[in-house]
Amino acid sequence: MCLAVPGQVMSIAERDGTLMADVDFGGVRKDVCLQYVPDATVGEYVVVHVGFAIQRLDEQSALQTLANFEQLGILEEEFGAK
Repeated sequence: MCLAVPGQVMSIAERDGTLMADVDFGGVRKDVCLQYVPDATVGEYVVVHVGFAIQRLDEQSALQTLANFEQLGILEEEFGAK
């Protein structure tokens, strides 16, 4: 399964001409491309699908979604063990 999952932007850097971010998905951190949301900032939440941030999301919605995914076991299915 491949979901769009909310995560918090921890840092932003340009790599090889591509805007990238280190994003925290409830304890699992991944590199994410920010080319579709170049105005995202550190601390904001973004919705990520197949390695690309596709939109910003408010913190309350992001945390609720992460909690629901965790409860359903979706985060472990999507990212593997922490």
